[in-house]
Amino acid sequence: MDNKEKIHNKLMDIVKEENVKVDEMLRDHLYTKLGGKADFFITPTTYEEIQNVVKFSKEEDVPFTLLGNGSNLIIKDGGIRGIVINLKHLDKISSEGNTVVAQSGARIIDASYYALEQHLSGLEFACGIPGTVGGALYMNAGAYGGEIKDVLDYAYVVDKEGNLVKRLASELDLDYRTSNIPDNGDIVVEATFNLKPGNYEDIKAVMDDLTYKRESKQPLEYPSCGSVFKRPPGYFAGKLIQDSKLQGTSIGGAEVSTKHAGFIVNKDNATTSDYIALIEHVQKTVKEKFGVDLEREVRIIGEDAE
Repeated sequence: MDNKEKIHNKLMDIVKEENVKVDEMLRDHLYTKLGGKADFFITPTTYEEIQNVVKFSKEEDVPFTLLGNGSNLIIKDGGIRGIVINLKHLDKISSEGNTVVAQSGARIIDASYYALEQHLSGLEFACGIPGTVGGALYMNAGAYGGEIKDVLDYAYVVDKEGNLVKRLASELDLDYRTSNIPDNGDIVVEATFNLKPGNYEDIKAVMDDLTYKRESKQPLEYPSCGSVFKRPPGYFAGKLIQDSKLQGTSIGGAEVSTKHAGFIVNKDNATTSDYIALIEHVQKTVKEKFGVDLEREVRIIGEDAE
């Protein structure tokens, strides 16, 4: 029995057989429609399964990567070695009093609309963010003046030893598009948001307005990784890119959106290599024209194609 078969058999002891796939194309699971193969792609259904996968990974020295829906992530064409964990089956959302509890595989958009149905205010800003709850905590996602750190009470995570641990929001170092979750090696499995009672119609009006702004300004007709660059101090990334006359610039199937300069869209079966080359071209051009360094908001992981 080779090592790959051994790992596969062990994973099927931990997670249901139908939730373990070998050599799975990651682009089929990602918002961006980019990325090569995962050696093992697993979709746990319980926190205990996640804990056991982490412990197995540590014991057998098999690397693992946590993957949401990839709305702010680019995976290279060579894919990811080892185990890729996707939490799409952990998507329950509930409420108690003024709190909304969402599992990490739920979409943060769905948590926002669930809060609306409970007449709870505070998550309106998230009504257009396409990522998962876990991904939203990972990068302290935000939009239209709100961000996760404004409403997060606490989270449950599986730490790198495989323990289920409660982390207060104050322990996560939530800042502009960052947290200490990746540095700690934590896997977010559940988040509790502390919201405020509100009027349904008032909350809905805010969400309708934000949805209109998003749909009218963002290139939602094509797959993309969302906003590519962080906002540089004193500037707006999109304005710098627009003023650099880069809108419509393409490399392969990737294009700087003509609708919103801060987005790069997968217009025609782009590869990750196309995306990365275009990101670097934008950074180089903006630096030459304005002396401003654009820092990526989108994460790039995985291996180059051979």
